[in-house]
Amino acid sequence: MRYLTLDVFTPTPFGGNQLAVFPDARGIPEGLLLRITQEFNFSEVTFCYPPEDPAHTRKVRIFVPEKEIPFAGHPTIGTAVALALTEGALPGGTGRMQLELGVGTLPVDVRVESEGRAWAEFSVVKLPEVGPHAPTLNTLAEILSLEPGDLMGGAMSPQAVSCGYPFLLVPLKSLKALKAARVRMDRWEQTLQRFWAPEIFVAARDPEQGEHHWRARMFAPGIRVPEDPATGSAVAAFGGWLAMKEPKAEGSFAWSVDQGIEMGRPSRLDVSADKAGGQVTAVRVAGRAVLVSEGALRLP
Repeated sequence: MRYLTLDVFTPTPFGGNQLAVFPDARGIPEGLLLRITQEFNFSEVTFCYPPEDPAHTRKVRIFVPEKEIPFAGHPTIGTAVALALTEGALPGGTGRMQLELGVGTLPVDVRVESEGRAWAEFSVVKLPEVGPHAPTLNTLAEILSLEPGDLMGGAMSPQAVSCGYPFLLVPLKSLKALKAARVRMDRWEQTLQRFWAPEIFVAARDPEQGEHHWRARMFAPGIRVPEDPATGSAVAAFGGWLAMKEPKAEGSFAWSVDQGIEMGRPSRLDVSADKAGGQVTAVRVAGRAVLVSEGALRLP
């Protein structure tokens, strides 16, 4: 079975978040999809099938090492880029795909920039949904091996948010605190393992990069991802949440997020959101992806 690997949310190889894509997974038995994902040991692997609606581009199933999930950002971007670069999904090199995911059909705009690199942007199907109240600052600080004073409070207090996949958003006051964050598994298991949003997305403003620039990390021990170098679904939730906090009731807003720095896999994610009548009406996440390898997996 033919597969491709890409680095996503980076313009150059060996950065960003790794992804394996099977452009035609029809010959893979259902019982092997998770085992193949675990064999790659990436954050995600995608398996592509003919679309249920002929007007769409592909049906895409996304797996993490623990299970199948309905939506994730870097697999959406990376799969769209793979289909554009190698499968002729966009004959002109620029255009819109419609990818059928578990969460619904996502529009993905793609622009091929070179033989092995493209830019892509997806729009979320599910607008930001606010979840249950987050644990206290003291509890979250303990889970993250930080001091309570390292976490932002007030209007920027931690919040669980989902744009198709839930994350616990934890804004921090400094890059120093961001770098120091370490998940204590014993406290995570006691407090967050069964929470609505067990995956933790920590972020701090990066003042040297400008007012609308953030740096982030994402910890997902519950799905066997100790730390993720680039998480588009989390950044979508984060951008939607930031847009909710904007005092303006109308307009478009944009932020850039760097992730993966502490892992040695720098990633850049751009997120934008629209508001009308005080409500978030759209959230988009964009970035680049590059082809890294192509190969064949032998089915047992």
